Amino acid sequence: MNLTFVVSIWAALGVVTLALAIYRSAFAAHREEDVVRLGPGAEREIPRQAALAHKMDAIDRCGKTLTIVVVVVGLGLAAAYLYQAWLDPSSVPPNFYRHTTP
Repeated sequence: MNLTFVVSIWAALGVVTLALAIYRSAFAAHREEDVVRLGPGAEREIPRQAALAHKMDAIDRCGKTLTIVVVVVGLGLAAAYLYQAWLDPSSVPPNFYRHTTP
């Protein structure tokens, strides 16, 4: 498998995770109330608040799962790159510590 393909998948997962975080923030800002209505006359608000809490929990669960996947894939990519650099130092681009001069 090509490393560029895996890096592009990883970047796409990162963008999806960021978009989900922005969506959750906007969703909570527009629909979430700071007051839990439990008093008399607020019976019709209870199912709506419960449904909202359930949907936000589902969004949070997806966000946590995506974040874990992005971190694990990123660490795997870093480990693969470092392993490749260890095996064949000439295959990685030169940096500050290792200059390749003709």
